[in-house]
Amino acid sequence: MNNKSFTLLEAIIAIFIITVGVVGVLGLVSQTIGSVIVSSQKLIAAYLAQEGIEIVRNIRDTNWLEGAPSWDEGLGEDDWEGDYTMTQNLNFCLFACGYDDLSFLKIDANGFYSYSAGNDTKFKRKITIADKEDLSDPPDGVYDKMTVTVEVFWREKGKTYNVSAQENLYNWR
Repeated sequence: MNNKSFTLLEAIIAIFIITVGVVGVLGLVSQTIGSVIVSSQKLIAAYLAQEGIEIVRNIRDTNWLEGAPSWDEGLGEDDWEGDYTMTQNLNFCLFACGYDDLSFLKIDANGFYSYSAGNDTKFKRKITIADKEDLSDPPDGVYDKMTVTVEVFWREKGKTYNVSAQENLYNWR
């Protein structure tokens, strides 16, 4: 007997194989889209972390230019929040300064992030100033170095992500 037609069993097996292939491809596409979203958020967070360091550097430089009593005026060892509009002082973080204690950054129509204007984003930023040191020999009681660490947090699909940047700033004047 030379029957060239498909049997019901062959048709079911073929449909199963095609279904498994399609589901696998859809799962891969879904994971790829999720990875692209997280990668783009990491890039934004990295820029916001670098901006946090630049904010502290700007306050230090403003202290020098305006003749403040100290180069680190308004930059005490603690956790802070700040945006580009702050040229004199940062906002003190009142609590433990964990994710839930921080404020959401807002983005305005021009694409600038701040705490005061625009729509809420998913990003929160913590600026930590620590490890102030007197590098003079012999010590003169004046701090010459501080370590600035900036962490940017956000939540995506129930998971908290963070990016951090760190830099030492010096009293080179």
